[in-house]
Formats: sequence, structure tokens, C-alpha cells
Amino acid sequence: MIRTVKFAACLRNGVRLAAMFAWIFTSICGVAPAAYGSDAAVQIQFDASKSTPRAVENLTERGILRDYRFAWTSIAQALELNTLDPLEGPFAGAAKQLLRETVVGQQHSGLSRQYVDQSHRLEAVFYAPEGDVMELHDTAEYELRISDGGKIIHDEHVVMHYVVLMTPGADRWVIRQLQAVPQS
Repeated sequence: MIRTVKFAACLRNGVRLAAMFAWIFTSICGVAPAAYGSDAAVQIQFDASKSTPRAVENLTERGILRDYRFAWTSIAQALELNTLDPLEGPFAGAAKQLLRETVVGQQHSGLSRQYVDQSHRLEAVFYAPEGDVMELHDTAEYELRISDGGKIIHDEHVVMHYVVLMTPGADRWVIRQLQAVPQS
């Protein structure tokens, strides 16, 4: 009986701890974990072997992976829910402005986009000697669903190529340029 009471008390404390972590995450990031319908499991393969003129360090590689995955999760959330909040952390400059305009356009039209089963083949092609900018090429594959008032009106498999410029911020890498390029 005593073990059962202790287990129940530990379980309650564990639930409280999990709720506290979820609240902290929501407060810091501005988004609730798993609160959105988009596929949060963004898959990224990162090849930094061709980076010039500087090699990408292991710690930098992990940061790029983490922050690029978070950025695409944020794009998916912003475009699915037609909200600007997810764009506040991972984007700056031209990329942020373009995404903000896209969300505002969707808000006016009543349409929304959903990115499902995202996978990205990311390649570092330039890493500045000073470490202040990295150019990446991304081949992204995903299912794109466009909805009008919650009803899917278009669904297709998409392969897109992007040129991306990322720069280090105070505590993360941010996307400053996200340019779709024609397939060759």
C-alpha cells in the first residue's frame, strides 16, 4: 500500500514536471509542442563536406541541424494556422519579410498550406572564414496541401530547391535568405 501511494505521488509530480516543461517551452519559443497539425518530424540530412573556404565544426553542424529543423517546423505552423508568431525566432531580414507577406496574403484569401512528410537534403557550400554566414543548398520534398476553410482543395508531392543564407544570432542560427530556385 505504501509503495502504491509513493508511486501515485511520483506520478503526480512527474505530470506536474512535464506540464512545467511544456509551459517553459511554450513561454520561450512561443509555440506549444505538438499543438499543431503539421508533421513536426522534419527530416534533415546535412552534408558539410564540400563547405569552402572553411570547414564546418561539429558543434556548428549540430546547431545548423537544430535551427534549420526548427525553422521549417515554424514555416509549416505559420502557413497552416495563418499566424505570424512562429516566424519570430528563426528568421530575420528578407526571409522573415517574405514569409510574413505570404502569411498575410493567406489570411486575406482564407487559404492555408500544410507541409506533410518533410525531408530536406541540406548541403553547406560556403562558410565564411569569419564564421558569420553560411550558404546552404536544400532539396526539400514534402506533400503540399492547400485548404480553403478547412477543406483540402489541392494536394501534391513537391520537390523544391532552395538557396539559404544563415547567420549566427545571439543563441541560434537564423535564416536571412530563403530563395526557391528553378530545378535544373
